Amino acid sequence: MTLDSISREQLIELVKKLHDAPSAVRELLLETLKTLEKPGLPPVAVAEEVLHKTKDLSADAIEQAIQLAREGLRRRVVVTGLGAITAVGQSVSEMWENLLAGRSGIDYVTLFDASPYPSRIAAEVKNWDPTKYIPRKEARRMARCSQFAVGMAEQALEDAGLPTDGSLGERTATVIGTGLGGFEVYQQAIWDAAKRGRFRVPPMTAVGGLPNMPAFHISQRFGATGPLNTVVTACAAGTQAVGEGAELIRRGFADVVIAGGVEALVGDMFFASFSAMKAISTSNDPPEKASRPFDANRDGFIIGEGGAVLILEDLEHALARGAHIYAEVIGHSASADAYHVAAPHPEGMGAQHAMRWAIEDAGIQPEDVDYINAHGTSTKLNDKTETYAIKKIFGEHAYNIAVNSTKSMIGHAFGGAGAIEAVVSVLSVFHDLLHPTINYETPDPECDLDYVPNYARKQTIHIALSNSFGLGGQNACLVLKKFAG
Repeated sequence: MTLDSISREQLIELVKKLHDAPSAVRELLLETLKTLEKPGLPPVAVAEEVLHKTKDLSADAIEQAIQLAREGLRRRVVVTGLGAITAVGQSVSEMWENLLAGRSGIDYVTLFDASPYPSRIAAEVKNWDPTKYIPRKEARRMARCSQFAVGMAEQALEDAGLPTDGSLGERTATVIGTGLGGFEVYQQAIWDAAKRGRFRVPPMTAVGGLPNMPAFHISQRFGATGPLNTVVTACAAGTQAVGEGAELIRRGFADVVIAGGVEALVGDMFFASFSAMKAISTSNDPPEKASRPFDANRDGFIIGEGGAVLILEDLEHALARGAHIYAEVIGHSASADAYHVAAPHPEGMGAQHAMRWAIEDAGIQPEDVDYINAHGTSTKLNDKTETYAIKKIFGEHAYNIAVNSTKSMIGHAFGGAGAIEAVVSVLSVFHDLLHPTINYETPDPECDLDYVPNYARKQTIHIALSNSFGLGGQNACLVLKKFAG
């Protein structure tokens, strides 16, 4: 970092903060800025010179200076566009309307023959037509998840008022999360080859199923030539992708980020695997009643698909072009359980770390959080553990926080789930509305928070926390704030 890399707006913001800072804090920061002006000085030499000149400062003064510098030089990130393709709607408006009405997208499986399995229900994206967004020939060569990704990105860019003609350029980044990407491409190719008795597969098979293809197709189609990242952290991927996207803006690597998550794993492999694990619900009749997060009679999650994209933007960039702003991303984090390949830590230590770090990153107190969009999968262990972790982080305030589960209606879309829930959290903050956790009928003594049961609620929301806790102990959280200028 050099002084030249600090924008005029960042310096103005820092000077404002310095005005009210203790003299010792001002001394440290000003010495740092002066040292940065010296050309060619390596970072270690900068640190050594500043520390030598300010050796008599207290640890408290140094800590305050670091915090002020972090706040003053970190760019603010806002959400200016939303796109979603889910089991309850193939647009944000349709999804939001159905969620508020408590309508489930869970139904009997149509994408393959699920009759051999104990679970025969899923949250599918019904009647999907990729040609609405992609030429037919091109769509045939793309995995289903990549088709979803292009569609939801186009929605989000249009909502943000940004071009979709391939001209976004080098200051636009793409960060997309997924669990397995186009896995069905590989599965189908092998099965088709086996049926023919000879292993000849389409030329693009090896490429089509790669996890980074959804992000690639977005960047290629819309000409986003900035950083291109794929986050593969199972069920936490969508949430973590939004956090990583926000960090690119904070650190000045991009002005706009297309961030989100996507998944399309409704198929034999996953029904067979999760049935063997006894992780998915077998309450097939009626399908819409099967996902019951935090209810005492919950018996497993529902496999879902789809995803969402958020357009993240540097605040100054958004204001300069007169963009509509939904909310501000003020904090994010990620952590590891380092415990078990599938089961959460019994006390949710990874979840606790992720929530605590996200709150600290946002520069707020736990008592400032009004609403949590829970991971809320409807499994016995996850819902109990998440509730426990929330109570450990928030103490008595946990009982004042509205906590709902979007998965009660859309199932679990794995790498797409966190991105969908981030969009839902943004809409909740923007509209001061909470969708219900449906099918909540029998309270569980170990799950005793306010889960917004069965009916939508009007409630003022200033700050929301969105949780994603995934297989392999992958955890990620976002903190979103009502935008107030």
